[in-house]
Amino acid sequence: MTTIPGRLRAPLAFLPFLAAVAVVAVVGGLAAADARSVYSGLVLPPFAPPAWLFGPVWTVLYIGIAFSGWLYWKSGGERRALAWYVAQLVLNAAWTPLFFAAGAYELALADIVLLDIAVVVTALYFRRSSRVSAALLLPYLAWSLYATALTVAIVVLN
Repeated sequence: MTTIPGRLRAPLAFLPFLAAVAVVAVVGGLAAADARSVYSGLVLPPFAPPAWLFGPVWTVLYIGIAFSGWLYWKSGGERRALAWYVAQLVLNAAWTPLFFAAGAYELALADIVLLDIAVVVTALYFRRSSRVSAALLLPYLAWSLYATALTVAIVVLN
């Protein structure tokens, strides 16, 4: 049986983090099959971004989220933080099906508020062992808060 040399273990450990984020992206992508038509059919607030912006933004954010988790894991931080990391991924994966596939805007709003909380708690835990891993979550948190405001506006306007 061959073993992986120590210098390769940490970089290979990035793959599960990347895979977890990819699963979230795929779930979102499948649930958002009609997202453009749903989005264009909504009454949107003036600060709503164009539909084409979501894909590129989420691609960059998901890469940052994966790196954040991997760097935290590499730092040897608490397992509890990784549970929060997984929780925010699950909440992230749930939002798109709730909003676009089910049209459950109020449930999507509740989900994204919980997501915001989970990202904050994750970043606070990550900061204890790896400031870089925590900092990598800040653009994600900013976008999530923006998406929360957008979701609130959509619930109110529709």
